[in-house]
Amino acid sequence: MTGTLRTLFHILRTMRPAQWVKNLFVTAPVLFAKEHTAADPSLLLQALLATVVFILLSGAVYVMNDVLDVEKDRSHPVRRARPVASGALSIQAAVAGGLSALALAFGTGALLGPAFVLIATGYLGLNIFYSSVFKKIAWLDVLSIATGFVLRILAGCFAIGLAPAEISYYLILCTFLIALFLAIGKRRHELALLGDASGTHRSVLDQYRLHHLDVGLYAVGALTVAAYALYTVSERTRTYFGTWHLAWTVPFVVLGIVRFLVILRRASERRSPTDVMIRDLAFVGNALLWGAVVAWAIYG
Repeated sequence: MTGTLRTLFHILRTMRPAQWVKNLFVTAPVLFAKEHTAADPSLLLQALLATVVFILLSGAVYVMNDVLDVEKDRSHPVRRARPVASGALSIQAAVAGGLSALALAFGTGALLGPAFVLIATGYLGLNIFYSSVFKKIAWLDVLSIATGFVLRILAGCFAIGLAPAEISYYLILCTFLIALFLAIGKRRHELALLGDASGTHRSVLDQYRLHHLDVGLYAVGALTVAAYALYTVSERTRTYFGTWHLAWTVPFVVLGIVRFLVILRRASERRSPTDVMIRDLAFVGNALLWGAVVAWAIYG
């Protein structure tokens, strides 16, 4: 492998391909916007283009974080193997790669309209504040992560031309809650894994307590299931889709929550639970079944 290809490979690794699945939240609105999608199937292409934009944006953010956290990552048992921390990718090359991803993201995003670009800019701004300020403040850090997922949903809505009044605020609430649940779980795993040394790897962990994270985790998990169940049976949902069958998808959400908790409680697991989650056959299988039943309930 030539030097240039090796650098591109390490930039790609730094952009976390395994995490790109999170940007499927950008695609979610086109699935639930039945009337728009049925009338104009080309909206699927716009949704996919919006997803690619957010893959580039989130990848640039990961590069920025690795550059800023390079010294802490070098003392972390897992993150020290990342290209920037290990020295496989120079800081200069990482910065150049991140800026190129940003330029390509906004150049492509301009094709999807000013509202989409505004949300994408807000997402980037949120992540800049997160990396510099919010990630150092307990609970504000996980709230910022959850807000990033809400912005993904809004971006997907505006990418397919939905008006603000057409956006389901239950969908926004459910997205915020499930993202908050996963973020709290990740913090709990880090605190349990690193113990007394946690603050040297992520300073905000010194402000957390396992008991408080457990309370937050189970409370938010329960709220997520409740909010999603209410969404499936709400009058607006039943009227818009012309069916109550979306309620059949609630058990899959419950199983997903429970499976994540099982993954989180594995004492020997050193990898982030969100990394394990997207490679776990039971979790992925349940998510695919959920998607299939949602498609059947809405379009079947």
